[in-house]
Amino acid sequence: MQWIYLIPALPFLGALLLVLASGRIGKTGVTLIGCGSVGIAALVTIVAGLQFMNSGQAGYVQHLWDWVSIGTFRIGMDLRLDALSLVFTFVITFVGFLIHVYSTGYMADDPDFARFFACMNLFVGAMLLLVLGDNLLLLYFGWEGVGLCSYLLIGFWYKDPANGAAARKAFIVTRVGDTAMAIALFLLVQHTGSLQLGTVLARAQELWTTGDPTVVLIAFLLLGGAVGKSAQLPLQTWLPDAMAGPTPVSALIHAATMVTAGVYLIARTNALFVLSPSAQAAVAIVGAITLLLAGCSAFVQTDIKRVLAYSTISQIGYMFLALGVGAWSAAIFHFMTHAFFKALLFLGAGAIIVALHHEQDMFKMGGLRKSLPGVFLVFLIGSASLAALPFVTSGFYSKDQIVWLAGAAAGGNAFYSLAAVLGAFITAAYTARMIFLVFFGQEKTHVHHKPGPVMMAPLYILAVLSTLAGFIELPHTLGHLTLLSDFVSPVLPGVVTVHGGVALEWGMQALTLGLVALATWLAWRLLAAPFPDGLKQFLKNGWGFDDAYNVMFVQPFVKLAKINRRDVIDKIYTGLAAVTRGFHRAMSATQSGILRWYVMGIVMGAVIILSVIIWREYAV
Repeated sequence: MQWIYLIPALPFLGALLLVLASGRIGKTGVTLIGCGSVGIAALVTIVAGLQFMNSGQAGYVQHLWDWVSIGTFRIGMDLRLDALSLVFTFVITFVGFLIHVYSTGYMADDPDFARFFACMNLFVGAMLLLVLGDNLLLLYFGWEGVGLCSYLLIGFWYKDPANGAAARKAFIVTRVGDTAMAIALFLLVQHTGSLQLGTVLARAQELWTTGDPTVVLIAFLLLGGAVGKSAQLPLQTWLPDAMAGPTPVSALIHAATMVTAGVYLIARTNALFVLSPSAQAAVAIVGAITLLLAGCSAFVQTDIKRVLAYSTISQIGYMFLALGVGAWSAAIFHFMTHAFFKALLFLGAGAIIVALHHEQDMFKMGGLRKSLPGVFLVFLIGSASLAALPFVTSGFYSKDQIVWLAGAAAGGNAFYSLAAVLGAFITAAYTARMIFLVFFGQEKTHVHHKPGPVMMAPLYILAVLSTLAGFIELPHTLGHLTLLSDFVSPVLPGVVTVHGGVALEWGMQALTLGLVALATWLAWRLLAAPFPDGLKQFLKNGWGFDDAYNVMFVQPFVKLAKINRRDVIDKIYTGLAAVTRGFHRAMSATQSGILRWYVMGIVMGAVIILSVIIWREYAV
């Protein structure tokens, strides 16, 4: 475990080497450094994880050096390996490695091949620092790092102004949440005197009782940071536009990094949310509403990547719902399975897009199950997992837990349960619609390029994981095998169920199966059915949030900026600059280069000085 510092260090080192050696090592060298650094980090994670599980420790902290030391306030460059950080680290490195390998084929013809992998490595390194940091300042450092990398990668093809606009939007919208989180950190330092995770959480329980206004405020501010990074209501608007980046970037953002950061933050600071029931309830409400709104928007999209983008917002909503009702391990379980099947779907979509001359409109696809049978198979597996097809997909086992616990957990209620069930139906509907449009019917666009082994191998591995990963956490009705829940129990509170039981869980599973079947049938029957244009456009544009924010914030800010262009404050500074320029011109005029003027100046100065001395002498 003493080698865990290599896990974030290797991707950072890879990024540095790629920047320094850009253009001099060729694509083979870029591939070896870019993929190799993340691959070795994944191997180190596996070895360190096995050592950690055999050690019997609840957590292992590695102190590298003191980062900040002011009086009694100390922040170390410390890394923490425990059950929670290990799950996230494994997903980030392993899935990130598969995405890197896939990218070597997808981006093979891009002239900025080295820059792409440098940014990807930096992205992975920043996310690893976020989840491994033993203090909130180091976590925040990684938090801002993934924000920077998202800007660099979403706007990777910066020559298109739309891509630059999407990158700036992601950066600015997430900064809103980041500001809230920064204020929360200041409050924690003020009241607990520390940012070390263990110290903060321990002192929080000593300082505050349940419902104390201070801890409630801190929890809501942390929630503000989480909704920004995880694209939850009301800061979800940046994620669909983030599809402007290359498809492997979308896979990395949605499956292994950035959007899961908010889930990690709430899970890591669970003690603060337990002390603030209102903030924890807000987490559940945000998740429940977001999963429904995003699911409805996904159903009317025409761009295959935007369907998956809204799907991610919806599935992260499920994780927030689980966190909010106290089903902490269920949220982490769904994070893990979602990483596998969502990476599979995005990479599968990338293979389709490349095969069809970079076409992304699903209504211009069709019939691809015959032209791309391998992609069809893996995409169908990922879609089945997303739709939570019962018993044979990992997505079923993780989502089934949340659907059941939304009503059965101590923090659950009928509204959460209804939202979870309805969300499952909507998910199955838009997933089936996507499958039918892309792979069935008449082929509308000719397949000119089939993905090679380097792109297909990661898809097959992810397809296996999307099928088998769910069996590490079987529901009560199928044997009560809870490996993941038991593993994270030293870090996360256990779920408390207040009603329900085996009968209720069986009922939920039967309901899920019925909903998947009904949604698939309706998607097929209504595929060509007319949809009200106004409602369709409203849902397609994300329920009008962008338009509302443009009216409420963007336009007033632009108008104020124009008014403020020549305001009094600016005139003060421009006035000082004008005075300085005036003195400069006056002094420059004295530098004529004529010797007699310099001598006269010296004589006049001497006369003035002597006159002042004589005057003071006789005046006294």
